[in-house]
Amino acid sequence: MWLLATMLAACSTEAQENLSGQPKREFRGAWIQAVNGQWQGIGRDAMQTELTRELNELQADGINVILFQCRVEGDALYASALEPWSRYLTGQQGTPPAPFWDPLQWMIEQCHARGMELHAWINPYRAKTKGTQAMATTHYAIQHPERCFNYDGLLLFDPALPENRQFICQVAQDIVSRYDVDGFHIDDYFYPYPVAGVPIPDDASYARYGQGRDRGDWRRDNVNQFIRELAETIHATKPWVKFGVSPFGIYRNQGSWPQGSRTNGTQNYDDLYADVLLWIQQGWIDYNVPQIYWEIGHKVADYDTLIRWWSKMAQGRPLIIGQDIDRTVANADPQNPQHHQLAAKMRLQRGLPGIDGSCQWYARALADNKGSYGTMLRQVYHRTPALQPLMPWLDGQAPGKVRKLKPVWTEDGYMLFWTAPKAKSPMDEARLYVVYRVPKGETLNMEDPTSIVCITPTTFIPLPYMDGTQKWTYAVTALDRLQNESKPVKKTIKL
Repeated sequence: MWLLATMLAACSTEAQENLSGQPKREFRGAWIQAVNGQWQGIGRDAMQTELTRELNELQADGINVILFQCRVEGDALYASALEPWSRYLTGQQGTPPAPFWDPLQWMIEQCHARGMELHAWINPYRAKTKGTQAMATTHYAIQHPERCFNYDGLLLFDPALPENRQFICQVAQDIVSRYDVDGFHIDDYFYPYPVAGVPIPDDASYARYGQGRDRGDWRRDNVNQFIRELAETIHATKPWVKFGVSPFGIYRNQGSWPQGSRTNGTQNYDDLYADVLLWIQQGWIDYNVPQIYWEIGHKVADYDTLIRWWSKMAQGRPLIIGQDIDRTVANADPQNPQHHQLAAKMRLQRGLPGIDGSCQWYARALADNKGSYGTMLRQVYHRTPALQPLMPWLDGQAPGKVRKLKPVWTEDGYMLFWTAPKAKSPMDEARLYVVYRVPKGETLNMEDPTSIVCITPTTFIPLPYMDGTQKWTYAVTALDRLQNESKPVKKTIKL
């Protein structure tokens, strides 16, 4: 408690600054992973209980996007006719959960009930992790072993093969078409992370498709084709579903490219063959979440250096900063050594241009409030609700206004009700509502998030009736699937 009190006191001035300048729109995400085995074999009830706890804590911390890992190694944490049930769910690949349930569908329902988005997160190329000993006979890699290669204990879909790209896009189309996901997300694994002295075994693929090109350019083009085809698949299936990527935190080092960052680590472009800046420039991805997981002052990959580089170089699409909670709370702020680095990192995130939010690695660390990280978010940095960043290239048309806004006395107390606007297509449908409140006579500034009461999926809220002597102006707007906001409908109410 003493540590928390001193941290909050140290941030008191910053808290006031943030409250007056809280962004109205900000991606506030958290990754919920399966690859660490946290769900393996624990059963439906225990998994749902823990996920409910985490979602409740994350909601209180202001998180508005959940990235849920539903495909780890060519498998499924959802009901799939294309790939086997994941061992990371049931303990044995191909064995369905008993009692039967669909984790992805359950998570969608839970997140939407809390006003959160759910983005389905898959690993595209990994067919087997090092720890997997037995694979189901229905697994793609068992049925088509010639389409995969081994690398340092991993089994990977060969990125060079068109049939692999087509199959992964088929998996994406299946998820997006059957589930009401708000986004589709892939992580940082493209060509494998390099191991010294272990070459990528793609000679046969290069001989077949390389046509004498530079091997690096050829590999990058293979990944580029996949990113483009995946984006086209997702948007052709449901044009409102956002496609995001969370690449490794370094694009290129300055030693490899004069415009690169002053770092010395593994590189997306040169080592993983992932040309992230090209994907942004071409508009193939809708949001970008570089995993800047290091601390401020790291000798090889300094957080301060990298966030400034991405801010400068990658503003063509919403730039979301991937934050590592464990490293943030384990390292002291160089300018304020008695405190960890959250405040310093948030100053950078909120102070640099082109940055539209952050995503926390990992959700359980946030739910467990490591280093009072969650408390700081809910009391300082996420104290006011936030809408999602706009994506006008997907949809820039606002929905219609809510109808029949009216306060009503009910057996449950005084309530404010309204009716959804009419919609001609799924793109026009209201998915959430923003409720604002200001004292009667005060001008409502809809760009000031401190006037937001809540962002809710329901068409009603309880009113805090006292004695009926104070007048308040309430305003309600509708948000569509891309969180375009309608014009407000207002009502003066005595509370």
